[in-house]
Amino acid sequence: MLYALICTDKPNSLALRMAKRPEHVAYLQSLGETLVIAGPFSEADGETMNGSLIVVEAASLQAANEIAAGDPFAKIGLFASVEIRPWVWTMNAPANKTS
Repeated sequence: MLYALICTDKPNSLALRMAKRPEHVAYLQSLGETLVIAGPFSEADGETMNGSLIVVEAASLQAANEIAAGDPFAKIGLFASVEIRPWVWTMNAPANKTS
């Protein structure tokens, strides 16, 4: 099943995000095919990052929670909130990801 990790940064945490971003990116890359899509949310300027949207394939909500907890951003307390929700990819999904 797919899970969307909707992560919102704490206020005024851009410097922390940028300092730990290489570790975060390496972690996401290490997930291999478990990682479906990922990218940052931004301010209205389209450049200033302020959160993350990560979609993973996991066997359960608990497994998705474990993936989220392993993210270096989560470990350093960057996020004010993390919402993890089951997600169904219906539009423009690759053939092997349709439900």
